[in-house]
Amino acid sequence: MASGRDYKKGDKAVYPAHGVGEVIDIQVRSLGGTERLFYVLSILENGMKVMVPVETAAQAGLRPVMSRKDAKKVMEVLAADEVAVKTQPWNRRYREYMEMLKSGSPMEVAKVLRDLFRLKSEKDLSFGERRLLDTARALLVTELALAFKVKEQTIENQIQALFQ
Repeated sequence: MASGRDYKKGDKAVYPAHGVGEVIDIQVRSLGGTERLFYVLSILENGMKVMVPVETAAQAGLRPVMSRKDAKKVMEVLAADEVAVKTQPWNRRYREYMEMLKSGSPMEVAKVLRDLFRLKSEKDLSFGERRLLDTARALLVTELALAFKVKEQTIENQIQALFQ
């Protein structure tokens, strides 16, 4: 297989912009007369089912849950005293944040979460900003909890503590 990583039923994997999912099935589907193999993921956050073609899973950004070492780096990014996106006006910033969330990179998602948490301490967030913050939080918390082998609430508390 091209991806270099085979997932089996029960494995956890991260799918960009959706977060951590569990491989609940691997199915053969016929598309345009060609049979293709698909991973069927159940996204942990909301139970949504996502089908990812096995042969293009890596290009689609499907990846294993980050290691504990990477999770520590993500926590460092959250704690860093910098701002990733300084663009004005808000709609341009929003687009940049969306691209960062879609990247599938936990480091990029952490920057979005950090920036918006900081902004929240300075002003009331707009509806769009709150949605981005919630999305970034949802994408990171589950994966960090799995990487550190702790409950999600523990990670939530640690993130809150960073921004007190």
